[in-house]
Amino acid sequence: MADHEQKAVTADASSGDMIFQPILEDGVFRFDCPPSDRDATYPSLSFINSKDRETPIMSHKAPLYTPTFECLFERQIVKIELPSGTSFYGTGEVSGQLERTGKRVFTWNTDAWGYGPGTTSLYQSHPWVIAVLPNGEALGVLADTTQRCEIDLRKESRIQFVAPSSYPVITFGPFPSPTAVLIALSHAIGSVFMPPKWSLGYQQCRWSYDSDKRVLEIARTFREKGIPCDVIWMDIDYMDGFRCFTFDKDRFPNPKSLVDDLHQNGFKAIWMLDPGIKHEEGYFVYDSGSKSDAWIQKADGSPFVGEVWPGPCVFPDFTQSKVRSWWASLVKDFTSNGVDGIWNDMNEPAVFKAVTKTMPQSNIHRGDDELGGCQNHSYYHNVYGMLMARSTYEGMKLSNENKRPFVLTRAGFIGGQRYAATWTGDNLSNWEHLHMSISMVLQLGLSGQPLSGPDIGGFAGNATPQLFGRWMGVSAMFPFCRGHSEIDTIDHEPWSFGEECEEVCRLALKRRYRLLPHIYTLFFKAHTIGTPVAMPTFFADPKDPNLRKLENSFLLGPILVYASTMPGQGLDKLDCTLPKGIWLRFDFDDSHPDLPTLYLQGGSVIPLGPPHQHVGESNPSDDLTLLVALDEHGKAEGFLFEDDGDGYEFTKGGYLLTHYVAELQSSVVTVRVSKTEGLWKRPKRRMHVQLLLGEGAMLDTWGMDGEVLQIMMPSEQEVYKLVSTSEKYYKTCLENAKRIPDIEGVSGQKGVDLSRTPIELNNGYWILKVVPWIGGRIISMMHLPSGNSFELVQAQYF
Repeated sequence: MADHEQKAVTADASSGDMIFQPILEDGVFRFDCPPSDRDATYPSLSFINSKDRETPIMSHKAPLYTPTFECLFERQIVKIELPSGTSFYGTGEVSGQLERTGKRVFTWNTDAWGYGPGTTSLYQSHPWVIAVLPNGEALGVLADTTQRCEIDLRKESRIQFVAPSSYPVITFGPFPSPTAVLIALSHAIGSVFMPPKWSLGYQQCRWSYDSDKRVLEIARTFREKGIPCDVIWMDIDYMDGFRCFTFDKDRFPNPKSLVDDLHQNGFKAIWMLDPGIKHEEGYFVYDSGSKSDAWIQKADGSPFVGEVWPGPCVFPDFTQSKVRSWWASLVKDFTSNGVDGIWNDMNEPAVFKAVTKTMPQSNIHRGDDELGGCQNHSYYHNVYGMLMARSTYEGMKLSNENKRPFVLTRAGFIGGQRYAATWTGDNLSNWEHLHMSISMVLQLGLSGQPLSGPDIGGFAGNATPQLFGRWMGVSAMFPFCRGHSEIDTIDHEPWSFGEECEEVCRLALKRRYRLLPHIYTLFFKAHTIGTPVAMPTFFADPKDPNLRKLENSFLLGPILVYASTMPGQGLDKLDCTLPKGIWLRFDFDDSHPDLPTLYLQGGSVIPLGPPHQHVGESNPSDDLTLLVALDEHGKAEGFLFEDDGDGYEFTKGGYLLTHYVAELQSSVVTVRVSKTEGLWKRPKRRMHVQLLLGEGAMLDTWGMDGEVLQIMMPSEQEVYKLVSTSEKYYKTCLENAKRIPDIEGVSGQKGVDLSRTPIELNNGYWILKVVPWIGGRIISMMHLPSGNSFELVQAQYF
């Protein structure tokens, strides 16, 4: 074990105010227990550079809120008391409500198939809370520990962390807004990797498309039906006996040929790699890993063997740089088969036939000194998935330095957005999970991970037509957009639920592709500045307490997306709560009661493109549309970021960032370029300006991009007529739309339909909800109140 682990024993009765040092930048503070405990803390695995956490800076600011601590039984309990009326968010990948007051979660990466709103640990760990104060200012709080940590927000206006001693607490702010907190957080933990533009298109997956013929059939159907799509995913069944880095010779005999066919039709291919390596001599990955001494060990020094998909498996020790390099070299060779992206699954790490669903905490990782040295698994468990994703990312980058890697990971830790996107895990095909998916994507964004989304339609169980169509409508506006479903369920492709659902899916995805220039620009800002992509509605007015609990709407930059997540109730039956100010509804002549309603905030200009079938169809000379909503002063502004959509030339100036402004003066709205950045020359292309008036009404004009364009405003009476006519047309469209049938259920194979009334088991310490079908699994596990909550969680096994 590392020497400093022996120093981590703290006096059982110590307590008091934590001591602070300013670090990183003004307004960021590190808090520790007494100096002896500061010396015992481990390196930071969340910070880009661990030294930034250790290095004090000169600052004249003092913290407004000082945490208190108490050390009992080698546990460090930290409390921060905040003003009454404070709202809590963040806590990473969590289920349940958006506003986190009243919740308690535990950071312990867990294979949580079919989780519910009461599940206390999911696949990723983010020991982070963002507190929005009554005046709209915000404070971020990070408990910088990799070990199991209780985040207790059950007491109003109080944050409490409980984890093994000793760990520092980092506070960010208070700053003027939640956005400012997230920008400061990104300076510490890094911003999201710049995704290749194709990865922002729609992506289709299933466990599993069982042959290359089925994959090509799926791709062909997308094109025949005119439904946009950029990516087809390959789950574990493409492998030879679930052996990573292999292909089944009968079902996927020539993966390179398959990928070439996909590329010719505008599709990318993403393939799964799990950490469990089959324990089998003669299997080249096992043999080379054994030669390199790459495996996690048991306490006695022998390799740990656990059961996963291939049977008995060993697990790479990604805490060692030599093992990460070994894995990266395997990834580099693997990509020669035409691999466009890699999916890291089961990397909590998940282990079958184990009560804990993972490996023993007594296992040994021989980690690099800068990560914490040789430690048992309890120290490295929560960062295992992040380190695997990092190694995979680095391997893809080695294979082609002119392409941006795309990695999706199930398990992760705060800071993991530097290497991989994520999804919200094995959700259920029901309305509760549709509703909850909005909050889950937003919480990940509020915890530094903006590139996320759910399995559209739900992973486990059979979606109904209305559920699937409504879910696609919402998810088409999420940062990451992928449909995925479990083995033995009915088909979950966009055309699988009838013509009405298929048309809603087509309209939803065409919306996404029209908005891709805007979404890509948001990711450029997220990558370079650290701003979120999808945000809770209250970000538009953090001072308004009425917005803080809204869960059926969210912001995509200045666009507000309002969705119905209730069965049988379309948007035409619900009233939208809008923030203060000007919010103008718009659509693409596609309004439908099963699609979200879109609003643009006054003062905004957003770029739109054509509704291509895939990103590869786009061209810099395509017509550009600017959608404009003036504020109360008659002004608006916005940005468009353009580059090759891949590679790193943008880091050397190979891009064009255009700042557009619009202004109303003397009944004339003038739209022009105010400034530009980058070395790219402006493409020669037509520009279409659409000026929103209200209720979907608009004025428009055409010209050339870069020129000054003008729109003459009509009289107030004429504007009123336009708005009134548009409102009537909108209502008529909703009334005449072919709604998706409200079918109660869909028949499927025996054993895959989920019960609506799970069996509840209560033993006095846990409440379990179990699905009563063959192979039944835990949906959720909730902790009962206890004065010794940390000891209870040691027995957690879901």
